[in-house]
Amino acid sequence: MKSFNSNHLLLTLILTLIFICPISAVEKIVVNGLTQDKAIVTIDGKQRVLKKGKISPEGALLIEANSKEAIIEIDGKQETYTLGTHIGNTFNKPTGGKKLILVPDAGSMYRISGTINGAHVKFLVDTGATLVSMNGNIARRLGIDYKLIGRESLSNTASGTSKIYIVNLKKVKVGDIELHNVGGAVHDSDFPTITLLGMSFLGKVDMKREGRLMELEKKY
Repeated sequence: MKSFNSNHLLLTLILTLIFICPISAVEKIVVNGLTQDKAIVTIDGKQRVLKKGKISPEGALLIEANSKEAIIEIDGKQETYTLGTHIGNTFNKPTGGKKLILVPDAGSMYRISGTINGAHVKFLVDTGATLVSMNGNIARRLGIDYKLIGRESLSNTASGTSKIYIVNLKKVKVGDIELHNVGGAVHDSDFPTITLLGMSFLGKVDMKREGRLMELEKKY
């Protein structure tokens, strides 16, 4: 009788542990898009929108996120991941891919942080802009002496014709996509208020739209 009770108790304990500590079913996560407190991921082939503090049906918990990176917890282990990274079932941090997925803001505009010549810049994706365009104040902050090295030209904008300086940008980077020798335009004024990521960059990457999401992928 004592042996029966011991075996019964052991079986009950095992079953209890199985129910309260389920094994994670997550095999692979791909980080597709990032914004404040939200991450768009593909979990084992299914697209999920992870929100801060909420766990997915597969067991992925978003701790926090911004436009550059996300902290995701799986099986009690937290890791920081950037756009395009793949999380396998060993949960080791891999290297990022050359792909970027953008989520529109409330005004349906695509904004993203990046760098020009290694310095931080906020971009607005603008397929109507021929060049990566910035105002004089931003150019000076980036150390671009546009009046010395630039070629003077004119640009037609919504507010009329304005003087610009055509310059060569050594490096422009958004996410893991970095391009060299990108054409730029500096407006000798306060316009535009945010740097425009124009076609001198966008024309060198593959652009796709799926619903409201925009995907940029570096060409090889």
